[in-house]
Amino acid sequence: MNEIERARFKTILVAQRAELEALSRNSAEARKPVELDQQSVGRLTRQDALQQQAMAKAQEVRRVNEHRKIDAALTRIDDSDYGWCEECGEAIVVRRLEIDPTTLRCAACAEAMGG
Repeated sequence: MNEIERARFKTILVAQRAELEALSRNSAEARKPVELDQQSVGRLTRQDALQQQAMAKAQEVRRVNEHRKIDAALTRIDDSDYGWCEECGEAIVVRRLEIDPTTLRCAACAEAMGG
């Protein structure tokens, strides 16, 4: 992988990270604790609010995990290790990186590992 391709993937990853951070900020309200005031919120409405809160928390966990993968990929770019399979050491096809720029394995190793 040449410097131009690495720079392109770095731009993509930085943009993805910024998008995740914006989504996290925008969903902060949905993750706040649900109030216990039975006078203003009925039982079914409260259950719905609790379900919405749980889903927002689960989405945040996925965002945090994706953020970590992006940070790790950016570190690999800075260390010039980006685009190389962590299993076999062979180059990862650029097309595969375009699909998932955080991937750690070439298609053959990913297939062999069941994913």
